[in-house]
Amino acid sequence: MAIDMASVDHILTTTRSVRKRLDFSRPIDPDVITECIEIALQAPTGSNRQGWHFVVITDAAKRKAIADVYKGLFEAYANAGPVVEYPEDDPRHAQQPRVRDSATYLAEHMHECPVFIIPCIEGRTDGAGSGMQAGFWGSILPAAWSLMIALRSRGLGTAWTTIHLGREKEVSELLGIPPNIAQAALFPVAYFKGDDFKLAERLPASAVTHWDKW
Repeated sequence: MAIDMASVDHILTTTRSVRKRLDFSRPIDPDVITECIEIALQAPTGSNRQGWHFVVITDAAKRKAIADVYKGLFEAYANAGPVVEYPEDDPRHAQQPRVRDSATYLAEHMHECPVFIIPCIEGRTDGAGSGMQAGFWGSILPAAWSLMIALRSRGLGTAWTTIHLGREKEVSELLGIPPNIAQAALFPVAYFKGDDFKLAERLPASAVTHWDKW
């Protein structure tokens, strides 16, 4: 089957964190979420273990509890000041105020999102070395990204967030996630408003690509 490269490139270059354009009022058919997870399960995984799990949260009380955890941790993170400052000629410098503003909006409204998805993986890496960490997370992150792409192609937006992991145990207990299961991220999911997204301003490939040596 011939692949429409233009469509693939468009989805890959316009899938990003959606916050202010999430439509909290529009319900999501559970079958659509299941369909996207089925696609995500085709992602590569280390040793073909397929130790992934996806916790889908639609219960309003549980979403509110998780959103409260997220908001508390986000406020502490935001009040700590910028993690990094970029030079004025760096495209990220001008973007930072907009990113902070949209991130704050999400923290304040996350509980309104109709669906949360938490990608998980069997096992823990507490205290593990970098090699094991890379293999472990490399077995869930491709599936999580595939899930975001599948959602995007169906008009659904999300944002890759991890701040709630500062209180991972509390969220696991709320959702009944076993202690031997690690959460990888938290995706607030909703249909997005508007027709499409444009390319983001990024550093050029030449600034981050190293051939044969650094």
